[in-house]
Amino acid sequence: MIGVLTTRDALYRAAQEGLDLVEISPGADPPVCKILDFGKFKYEQQKKKNEARKKQKVVEIKEIKVRPNIDDHDYDVKMRQMKGFIEEGDKVKVTLRFRGREMAHVDLGMKVLERVRAELDPVAKVEQMPRMENRQMIMVLTPR
Repeated sequence: MIGVLTTRDALYRAAQEGLDLVEISPGADPPVCKILDFGKFKYEQQKKKNEARKKQKVVEIKEIKVRPNIDDHDYDVKMRQMKGFIEEGDKVKVTLRFRGREMAHVDLGMKVLERVRAELDPVAKVEQMPRMENRQMIMVLTPR
């Protein structure tokens, strides 16, 4: 802490020490500057930025496809997959596909999606309620 200096004095001091005068906080009154090696300063900032990027989690949308008359064991396998995806922090898109005459029994598909929602309720919330798109019903779940 040197105190308040004129720009000329600050530049002179920095030149004496063989370092640079770096403006840290231009919005302050008076502006805050430091005498340091600018190359090293930029390197440290880049390291901090890269470290922050490493810690970020990119949320992906994982899709699970089911059928209206899915068997119990197949359903359990799909549920285990969905729980794993949600625990990793990913969104899950559940696609229920109808074929042929199954379109007459949309209520069966709705029951399957309600069952999925009920089982995943402790760990996930519904981002998009089940809705029909052509021959498939889609629901999106996100981690709580």
